Amino acid sequence: MHEELENFERNHVWDLVELPPNCRPIGTKWVFKNKQGEDGMVVRNKARLVAQSFCQKDGIDYEETFAPDFACLCGLQMDVKSAFLNGFMEEEVYVRQPPGFESAKFPDRVYKLRKALYGLKQAPRARYAKLKSFLLKSGYVMGSVDKTLFLLSRGGDTLIVQIYVDDMIFGGSSHALVSSFAE
Repeated sequence: MHEELENFERNHVWDLVELPPNCRPIGTKWVFKNKQGEDGMVVRNKARLVAQSFCQKDGIDYEETFAPDFACLCGLQMDVKSAFLNGFMEEEVYVRQPPGFESAKFPDRVYKLRKALYGLKQAPRARYAKLKSFLLKSGYVMGSVDKTLFLLSRGGDTLIVQIYVDDMIFGGSSHALVSSFAE
């Protein structure tokens, strides 16, 4: 749980603030998962703090939730660690302090989100918007039919990147181009 909250701090996900009048905070909860090795033995315990999005109201807590996705996966794959913590919030959203990690000094305060939190209805859209902006600024061209497909041409070589939720698959005609993207 501490590792998860350190990710939040490192990614500047939220600020501890007083709840403004007429605002309703969204609850949070911990989700636990055991990562298993090939032999089925637990190799790591993971905790993820998620928003309780079932209480979000359309038009109040979020406007848009659509984020394109890709149905067929093949090729090289990369999981983006803490991917949803990178997307900036367009809406003003407040969440309660995580259970068991309330501030002793300010127990009645809430967190105002700067960036998306796992479980929010708009988190995939916010993550996609941030990644799309980065790729376009880096010289990639977005597919005209598939909005999750991005192409980069450099000196006769091509790199293809496909986004799928918090994963990416990619490949290209140059080992150097593929390696530089993976870094």
